[in-house]
Amino acid sequence: MSFLAAIGRYVLSALAAVGRIALFAMRTVSHLARPPFYWSEFGHALVQIGWLSLPVVGMTALFTGGALALQIYAGGARFNAETVVPSIVAIGLTRELGPVLGGLMVAARVASSIAAEIGTMKVTEQIDALTTLSTNPMKYLTLPRVLAATLALPLLVGVGDALGIMGGFLVGVGRLDFGAATYLHNTIDFLENWDVISGMIKGAVFGFIVALMGCYYGMNSGRGAQGVGSATKTAVVAASVLILASNYLLTELFFSA
Repeated sequence: MSFLAAIGRYVLSALAAVGRIALFAMRTVSHLARPPFYWSEFGHALVQIGWLSLPVVGMTALFTGGALALQIYAGGARFNAETVVPSIVAIGLTRELGPVLGGLMVAARVASSIAAEIGTMKVTEQIDALTTLSTNPMKYLTLPRVLAATLALPLLVGVGDALGIMGGFLVGVGRLDFGAATYLHNTIDFLENWDVISGMIKGAVFGFIVALMGCYYGMNSGRGAQGVGSATKTAVVAASVLILASNYLLTELFFSA
């Protein structure tokens, strides 16, 4: 019975955490409809989350596209289907690998940064100071970051898709002896608008998750350096797991549609 009780406590604790995160998300979104909106914080967050994440997302997509082309060529050669390399690289990147890898890279960089920043502000009582100055901490700290990540990540996914396809093109032409015109022709013929749009929708959801986890665990971090470190670690882990879980749910939704 003690074993079953331990499982029950774990399940109830997990459900309570899900409820707290859901309420935090609803409170964050609700502030969109209530002024004021801190444009300076939003602009700063947009630069930090979007522009400064571009190198890591771009390099990840570029090398992933090249590796994907090699792997698909190696597999397709067993069935005399090497010609599918351009189309599969493009579809795989835009629908799946582009948004997922972009989301995970941004989670590693942004969720940890947000959690550490807000956690440090909590430890040094800067959040209490905001409340004393009649400034809502969620409106000032959480909403601009969540909105910036939700808007920036689809753009990062789009850039990552283009660089990933370019990586596959460079490997296909330079290493696998594809003709440049043939490679591009096959890519354009088989890539549909919905492939790109579905990936960018995933990017928006992943951006919301990344910033939300960073803000939530930063706001609820423990006291001292150990508490901030634990909040930072938990934010990255939670964001990564939720990205993978929501990716499956969105893929299932798009597949059913």
